[in-house]
Parts: sequence; C-alpha cells; structure tokens
Amino acid sequence: MNATRRDVLSLAAAGLAALAAGLTGLLPVRPARAANETQLAIALFTKGALPLEGGVRIKAPEIADNGGAVPVQVSAEGARRIALFADGNPSPGVAVFTFGKWVKTAASTRIRLAGSQKLIAVAEMADGTFRTTSRSIKVTAGGC
Repeated sequence: MNATRRDVLSLAAAGLAALAAGLTGLLPVRPARAANETQLAIALFTKGALPLEGGVRIKAPEIADNGGAVPVQVSAEGARRIALFADGNPSPGVAVFTFGKWVKTAASTRIRLAGSQKLIAVAEMADGTFRTTSRSIKVTAGGC
C-alpha cells in the first residue's frame, strides 16, 4: 500500500488530537497549579524531607490594606536557614534567610502579595530537620 500525502497528514492530525486529549487531564487549573508549585518549592528547599509543624514563628498583619508592601517577620530558634513562601503568588518563593552561628535567627522584610493567601515559613534547623508554620493574610488590594 502506498501512503499518500493526505493519508500521512490525516494520520498526523489524528495523533496530535489524541495526544492533546490525553494531556488535557494532566494540565491543572490555576489554583491547583499554585498549590502544586508551592509544595514543589518547599520540597526543593527541604530536599524532599517532610517538615514538622511548629518551632517557627511568623509575625505579619492579619489584614493588609495594600498587598504591595506587607511587613513580615520570621524567626526560629536554632535555625540555619528560613524560607518564606506565598501560596497564592504567581511565584511562591519569597525569600530565603541564611544565618551564621552567632547570629540571631530572625529576619524581617516587606513582601508583595497578589491577594488574600497563606504565608508558609520553613526552617532548616541545626540538626538537619525541618520545621514549618503558616499564617493566613487577608489582602484588600493585591500587590502583584
């Protein structure tokens, strides 16, 4: 059987359509994508280890009038590093603070938040374990 150009093109189109139909189930919607991106960013920071709840403190306003500059303080006694993640931002990783032996393990910054969302702080402790906590912030005007 000799395949014509039309046969090859129709077979290729059918294959692409089948591929696209199979991939639509793998393409998540925006909220699920944001949650997955945050979990992936946390997993990259912890190198796959599951962080334990507690031992980290986040100080931030419960309601932020302007998401463009939200003051945040994080601390964890005995931490080597603290990472801060914003669950609802287009890019969830906000900051990573690294501390030396003789430095107070606390940091403060101002961050941009796209809207009301959860902040997650993950600390790498001196013994190699990871601790986490989160705080919800309501933003009246988004900053991203």
